Amino acid sequence: MKRRIYYYDTDTSGAVYHANYLKYLEEARSEYLEARGLTVKGLLERGVGFAVRRQEMEYKAPALYGDELEIKTWVKEFTPYRIVFAYSLHNQDGKLIGKAETDLVCVGPDLKLVEIPPEVKAELEKEKGR
Repeated sequence: MKRRIYYYDTDTSGAVYHANYLKYLEEARSEYLEARGLTVKGLLERGVGFAVRRQEMEYKAPALYGDELEIKTWVKEFTPYRIVFAYSLHNQDGKLIGKAETDLVCVGPDLKLVEIPPEVKAELEKEKGR
């Protein structure tokens, strides 16, 4: 996924404010799923959601106003109830900006743990070894 950095993304130094990376990771996860025919909206309509269990971000260099980030997203691991997404973020010059992981659990409308739906598991299985 490509993401341009706008002025509103930055702090007074002109670098991306650290918390904004969480938004970019959310966008990247959503695009990852949508590219596989799975929409967050569609899952939510069926009573299936994902809650962040753990978020980790290692900042390597600042992204600056005007940069274009390339965010690569993949599934690091999954179980019947969890998905761990991993990411690498590079700027337009190929410089590593950061690495991240998001550990999600699958929940129902009551926010209690539920098993990941079969069609989601099937798409994740296709990604193994890529």
